[in-house]
Amino acid sequence: MYPFIFRTFFARMDPEFAHHLVIPVIRVSGWRPIAWAVRAMTRPDPRLRTEALGLVFDSPFGVAAGFDKNAVMISGLHALGFGHVEIGTVTAIPQDGNPRPRLFRLVEDRALINRMGFNNAGAASAANRLARARRRTRRPIIGANIGKSRVVDVADAVGDYVRSTELVAPVADYLVVNVSSPNTPGLRGLQAVETLRPLLEAVRAAAGETPLLVKIAPDLADEEVSAIAGLAVDAGLAGLVATNTTVAREGLRTDAAKVDAAGAGGLSGAPLRERALEVLRIVRGAVPPGFCVIAAGGVESARDVQDRLDAGADLVQGYTGFIYRGPFWARQINRGLVRA
Repeated sequence: MYPFIFRTFFARMDPEFAHHLVIPVIRVSGWRPIAWAVRAMTRPDPRLRTEALGLVFDSPFGVAAGFDKNAVMISGLHALGFGHVEIGTVTAIPQDGNPRPRLFRLVEDRALINRMGFNNAGAASAANRLARARRRTRRPIIGANIGKSRVVDVADAVGDYVRSTELVAPVADYLVVNVSSPNTPGLRGLQAVETLRPLLEAVRAAAGETPLLVKIAPDLADEEVSAIAGLAVDAGLAGLVATNTTVAREGLRTDAAKVDAAGAGGLSGAPLRERALEVLRIVRGAVPPGFCVIAAGGVESARDVQDRLDAGADLVQGYTGFIYRGPFWARQINRGLVRA
């Protein structure tokens, strides 16, 4: 049914408009008693319970940052079967993001190109919503992904990240430092070890007892991936998220003119599958067993999730697959994992 709905309706809409159209539907799914009815169909099998970061997840499969930027769909996404929800990316200063259009579908590749630019209502607003979400008896594990405010110079990034940390870390189950989005000028330069170390150490100190992770790009050279993984361990982080979107465009099925017309931005979805898995394996080989590794990028099926778990991921996240698989995507993944 959903493939027909997608082809007939959503595929004809502007992708960002379609996303905003489904937000109220997902939010309603989290309202009692509707959530109880939905959850009855989607609740993960108890055999999928996973321990990571000192927390217990209903399922190893969750929603990657970018889908729920402002922490407004947490209960609904939990009702739909996701084991965790990573909100954001949020910034200390609210911002509108990049000019529209800024989100593009590559249907032939089951992919997206986005240059959203961290559009969000700010860390203070997110913190208020996270505090309310945490008061609910039934909720997923909630992560918060933080990035640099666009108006803040890269030289002042540490203080900007610390401000976001001070706001959201107390009300999040875990925190992720995003230095790998291609859509904020200068941000990826923070992945250089000499600039990343002081940033992570400052955020780690501000985060207190909240587990801290860092999210990296798939476009790093293998030796850079290993170096950042080692730095994350040395800096006392709890884990690492591999990976963010890619700026690469090789091997796409979509007509080159359409890809060029979409312009700059991060590519997500199926074309990222192999490189994201390669980066995961490099990270896993560079960190100790107790260090949490969250896999993201090119995840669409239960087989994709299982491949990442087999490669050493503790948890797995998806986003783009939601667009192509529909609202019961998490249920499909969870049931497939039980059968695997």
